[in-house]
Formats: sequence, structure tokens, C-alpha cells
Amino acid sequence: MAAPVVLITGALTGIGRATAFAYARLGAELVVSGRHQDVGNALAKELGDVGAHAQFVRADVRLDDDIASLVDRTLERFGRLDVAFNNAGTEGQPGPVTEVTKETYAATFDTNVLGTLLSMKHEFRAMRAQEGGGSIVNVSSTYGLMGFPDAALYVGSKHAIIGITKAAALEGAASGIRVNVVAPGFTQTAMYERVTGNDAVRNAVNSVLPMHRPGTPEEIAEAVIYLGSAKSAYVTGQAITLDGGLMAGWPLFPAA
Repeated sequence: MAAPVVLITGALTGIGRATAFAYARLGAELVVSGRHQDVGNALAKELGDVGAHAQFVRADVRLDDDIASLVDRTLERFGRLDVAFNNAGTEGQPGPVTEVTKETYAATFDTNVLGTLLSMKHEFRAMRAQEGGGSIVNVSSTYGLMGFPDAALYVGSKHAIIGITKAAALEGAASGIRVNVVAPGFTQTAMYERVTGNDAVRNAVNSVLPMHRPGTPEEIAEAVIYLGSAKSAYVTGQAITLDGGLMAGWPLFPAA
């Protein structure tokens, strides 16, 4: 597709930022979004320096009106929406099931699940009204495919994203709207640094990863670009796992 119009939520850091630059280098028209105006404006300028037409729109994915405005401003600027990468997410407050509260539930599910649903709601509205439909890519995790102790809220939210992706794919197929999800494993982002905490933990994690390293945001971005392109025209309702072999079978002992 020549100069696709791409919308990215959670674009200010990590995988979202890497994906924005990957699309910029391909000549895409970009709308990037997040909650911090100054960081977003700086990102739009950096993307412009790469040669992209880029605009930052501040939005909170938990708010219906914010997402409606985000999609509307994308259409006002570029006239259509070809690819939406719903990347906004949070690890929330880790802890055992016995410590879950309404507040910690909302802090995780409102961003990860409600935010994804609201984003798709308005992206569907735009894509159904245009010729050719479009492609939506959501973000789950390998935690959306298995359990993990002291992370029930995050695990549950990432399982939910895979489920709603499959349901939305069925709803959008007849309109040419494809909906897929990427499920990264350990990836070198600020969230990874926070969750692992220190080098000793990171080294222990790496020791059981078949490739002995976390993924990079740029590697995840390549999968997003594939799912957004015509090369994946017959792919919808799928969860693409990018984990360096982790889900092939969690090793009981460090990898050789």
C-alpha cells in the first residue's frame, strides 16, 4: 500500500515508538497518540525529521470522547485510516489475588481492555465507511497465553485482549477489516526494566529464554508492519507470538 495512514496509540515509548519510526521510514502518514503533550510533540518532530507526515494527538484510551476525537482528527488530516496499532497498555499493580481491589482492577483493565475496545469501536467506524476496509493490530503478551503468579490482573487483561480480537475479527471480516494481535514475550522496554528490577533478575530470565535475550521493540514493530500490510491480506483473528521460542515449552532448566 502506498503511503498508508497509520494511527498508533501508546506511541511515546517502547514498541509504539519503534513502530512509529518503522512506519515513518516506509513513508506512512502517521498520527501518534499518548497522554503527554510535550513528549508527543517532540516525537512528531522526530518523525518529521525522518521524512514522515506526522501529527501528535493527545488522548487517553480510557475515555470514549478522547478516542472518538483521535479518530476524527486522523480522518480530518489524512482522509482515511488504513492501519491502527492499539499499543497503549500498562502492567498495573502486581500482587497476589488476595490483594486485588476494585481500584487495582480498574487501573489495569480500563487501559488494557476497555482502551482496546474503545479504540476498535471508533476505528471500525472509520474503516467501515471507506473502500478497502483496514487493518487493526492489538497488543497482548505471552502472559495472555499462560498464567503467571502475582500477576492475575495483567494476565487476565492480556487474555481478554486476545479474546476480543478474535470476536472483532469475525465482526469486521465482511467489511474488509482485519483484526489481529501481537503477543510479545520479554521485550527490551521500560516496562521490562521495571518488571525485572535489576540485572540479576534479567540475567536469570535470559538464562531460560531459548535465544538468551529479550526481544527488541524493532522486532515487534516488523510484525506489526506485516499485519498491517497487504502481505497478510488473508490473516485475521490471529495472535502472533514473538517470544524467541519461550512458548515452545518453558524450560525447567537454563537453556543450553
